[in-house]
Amino acid sequence: MNVQGYLNAIDELDTLKRFGKVSRVIGLMIESIGPEASIGDVCLIHTSKGKRKIVAEVVGFQQEKVLLMPYSAIKEIGPGCLVEATNRPLTIKVGYGLIGKVINPLGNPLNHSSLPKGLFTYPTDQSPPNPLDRPTIQEPIQIGVRAIDTMLTVGRGQRVGIFAGSGVGKSTLLGMIARNSDADINVIALIGERGREVREFVERDLGAEGLKKSIVVVATSDQPALMRIKGAYTATAISEFFRDQGLQVNLMMDSVTRVAMAQREVGLATGEPPTTKGYTPSVFATLPKLLERTGTSQFGTISAFYTVLVDGDDMNEPIADTTRGILDGHFVLDRKLAEQGQFPAINILKSVSRVMPNITTEKEQKAAQEVRKILAIYEENYELIQIGAYKRGTNRVVDQAIQMYPKVIRFLKQTTEDQVTREHALEQLYQLVNGGGD
Repeated sequence: MNVQGYLNAIDELDTLKRFGKVSRVIGLMIESIGPEASIGDVCLIHTSKGKRKIVAEVVGFQQEKVLLMPYSAIKEIGPGCLVEATNRPLTIKVGYGLIGKVINPLGNPLNHSSLPKGLFTYPTDQSPPNPLDRPTIQEPIQIGVRAIDTMLTVGRGQRVGIFAGSGVGKSTLLGMIARNSDADINVIALIGERGREVREFVERDLGAEGLKKSIVVVATSDQPALMRIKGAYTATAISEFFRDQGLQVNLMMDSVTRVAMAQREVGLATGEPPTTKGYTPSVFATLPKLLERTGTSQFGTISAFYTVLVDGDDMNEPIADTTRGILDGHFVLDRKLAEQGQFPAINILKSVSRVMPNITTEKEQKAAQEVRKILAIYEENYELIQIGAYKRGTNRVVDQAIQMYPKVIRFLKQTTEDQVTREHALEQLYQLVNGGGD
C-alpha cells in the first residue's frame, strides 16, 4: 500500500476556502474583487438571498478584478455577494450509464432524473492529441446514406463539415447518420437550437432506435453564451472518454457556427476587438483547438460531423471558410436541390471527402468519378437542355448525360426510413454505371 502517496496528498491539500465580493455586473459580465483564481476555474456566487449558488467561470482579469461569466441566468446577484473559488475547472460525470440520456452542458439529465451510479469524473477542456500519436485513417465507416457511402466515402476518424443554410435538412441528415451508421456510439450536441426543436429531433429524427446508442447534449438558444460553448466542450469530452475505451464514436454537432457566435459574445464582453465580420480573435483560436480534439487516436476513433450555418448560402463567410480549412472534407447541402425534392440535398459536385482516395478501391473511385462526370456535363448544359436549344445527336457525351441524369438523381435520393448498407449501396452504384440502373 502506497502510504507515502496519501501523505503527500494530505500535505498538498488546501483546506482554506477563498472568497471574493461582487463589485459590478455589466450585461453578461460579473466583476468581483477576488478570489484568487485562474482562467477557466469555476466559482460559486452566493446569491443575496443565500438560497442558491450560481455557477460561473473565470474568463479574464482587469487590473485586480476577476471577470466571471455565469452558466445560468443572473438573478438575485447584488453588490457584495460572496464569490467562492473552487480552484478547479468544469468537470462532468461520464460513463456507459449516460447512453440513451439527454443531458445539459453540465452533465445533468434534462428529464429531471438523477445520474446513474458508476460514472467517472472527467474534465471538459482538454488538449488535442499529439499529431504523431494519431494513426492514419485507413478504413471506411458505413454512414448508411447512399450518396455519402458511394460518392463521398468517410473514413473512421475523419472530420467532416455539413454546410447548409437554414431549413435544408441538416437535422434530418444527422438523424439518418445516427440511426444507420455502424459506429459503436453517437454523441450528439445540439448547440443554440430552438427549445421546440430538441424534442422533435430526439423523437422524430433520432427515434427510439437511434437514442439507444446515443448521448444527446443540449444547450438551447436561450441559455447564456458560456453554456452554449460548454455544450460543445462537454460533447467532445464525452466522445474522448469513449474513444479512450477503444470504441468507434460518431460525434455530431449542430452547429459549430453557434459555438463561434457564443464565443464572439464572450470575447466582446471581455473587451476583445471585433475583427472579421464582428468575430473576435478568440473565435479563430478556439475553433481549431475544439475541432482538432476529434479524429483518430491510439485507442479508438471519433468520426465527427459538424454542421455549419451559411448565412444567405454564402460559403465564404468567415466561420465557414475557417472550418472548411480545418476539417477533412465538406458536404454542401444545396437549397436548390431541396426545392426540387431531392433529399438528402447533397450537392455532389461541390462536396469533397479528402480521405476518400486513401480508403477506397480503384473500382469504387472510377464508378464515383463516372457519376460525377454525368452530373457535371448535365449541369454545364442545363440551360440549353431546358430551353430546348440542344438537339439530340449533337454530342454523344451530352446525350448519355441526359439519358443517365434521372437515374443518377433516383440513386442519390433516399428516404429517412430507407436503410442501405455500404456494400448494397456500392452494388447499386456499379449497376448504375455499368447497366444504366433501373
